[in-house]
Amino acid sequence: MRVLLVHPSPLLYAELYLRLEPLGLERVAAAVRMAGHDVRLLDLQVFDHAEYARVLNEFRPRAVGFSLNYLTNVPEVIDLAKATRARHPETFIFVGGHSASFVASELLEHAAGAIDCVVRGEGEVIAPRVLEAVGERGLERLPGVVTRDGAGPSPTLLDDLDRYPPARDLGRRRHRYFLGVLDPCASAELTRGCPWDCSFCSAWTFYGRSYRKSSPEAAAEDLARIREPNVFLVDDVAFIHAEDGFAIGREVERRGIRKQYYLETRCDVLLRNQEVFAYWRRLGLFYMFLGVEALDAEALKRHRKRVSTDANMEALQVARRLGLAVAINIIADPDWDETRFAAVRDWALTVPEIVHLTVATPYPGTETWLTEKRELTSHDYRLFDVQHAVLPTRLPLRRFYEELVRTQAVLNRKHLGWGALRRYGGPALRALARGQTNYLAMLWKFSAVYNAARQHGDHARPVTYAMRPRRVVTGAPTPAQLYIHQPQSARRTATA
Repeated sequence: MRVLLVHPSPLLYAELYLRLEPLGLERVAAAVRMAGHDVRLLDLQVFDHAEYARVLNEFRPRAVGFSLNYLTNVPEVIDLAKATRARHPETFIFVGGHSASFVASELLEHAAGAIDCVVRGEGEVIAPRVLEAVGERGLERLPGVVTRDGAGPSPTLLDDLDRYPPARDLGRRRHRYFLGVLDPCASAELTRGCPWDCSFCSAWTFYGRSYRKSSPEAAAEDLARIREPNVFLVDDVAFIHAEDGFAIGREVERRGIRKQYYLETRCDVLLRNQEVFAYWRRLGLFYMFLGVEALDAEALKRHRKRVSTDANMEALQVARRLGLAVAINIIADPDWDETRFAAVRDWALTVPEIVHLTVATPYPGTETWLTEKRELTSHDYRLFDVQHAVLPTRLPLRRFYEELVRTQAVLNRKHLGWGALRRYGGPALRALARGQTNYLAMLWKFSAVYNAARQHGDHARPVTYAMRPRRVVTGAPTPAQLYIHQPQSARRTATA
């Protein structure tokens, strides 16, 4: 069967800093191809809708699958599904991905028949089974599959991360993927899942607090196949178990793989496993994201980070001693006033780290979606990008965005424009020598992307597809309300 897998357009505000390889879709493509199908992959982060129409007409796929990891892409995917159904009525259309898993039934409702099914949970196991059943009745009986006729049992976790290495050969224009100064940048997965339970995050609710790892041999082999000089290790929390990081590192060293790496981890994990991060620094670790999220103990407790402010600051010191470029995130609550924004600005100016702000957002799949008592001020999927306020703001909304942009401009002054060239001039020039201009092209885009008038104006856009109103729960949410993959006590977990 001819199958076209499609990744939607880039997130508007993320595009300033990064454009990432669609690794999850490439792994699903590998599983579908291994099942005997003729697969093509189209990434609308680097192609436009006209190219989608051209590929559709030329390839004539029997099935089209859309990846939907972010709520902001919901309207685009629904519109593409409807356009595809109108022009090619016999095409089987399905949708999967992280966010799609949490809003499956409302996607089908919005699509009004244009989407045949939504696949909840991990796609590698179930996508081939769905394609095998195209044209048959009873799709909704498959694990994780939702149709307008009903929903199947809980989805099935992939039991072996080594089984489907990403089909990177299906991608085109790979030179368009970058992450800050790492230009170009591929992506790789060493582990999957997160055993912590931060209230604002949906990684643990998606994976059922499971934690799985690739074998050192398969992880190193995948890295060896990557042609790009830079790699984003996409693990939710890197090197939770030091022995795993050392084992993969030894395989990387044995094979003589030389890359520059970016990874994300927790501050307490860095403190506990400093030696493995120092080892990977020697292997090429260049850039690290640390999940700080808040500067005060009260907010850390509210986010359920399970780490102290002192530990967070100590972790920043460790990263500095290792000589790493470090990015951190602070969650700005819509209840902030001018004084709180000013305090964050003052602190950000005293540290060398790249400080980025996101807006506290009850996101489907997070615990806060179920427990946040404040009413949503918008049900527009496009505003659920952690760059817009969808909860009531203490300040007038326009004023909130002015303070947000003013605070975010600290990053602009320190890490974009001429400041960035002073700090990262070497990597930027090396990228330019390879013909790579993604990073240099974004250096002066800040004011065009982060703009209070623009962000405020986004709230006035007509809404074609509105999210269903949420139901706030009293007491602790149940596992059925929280999880996509239901937890299993037999799985390996880490201590938080």
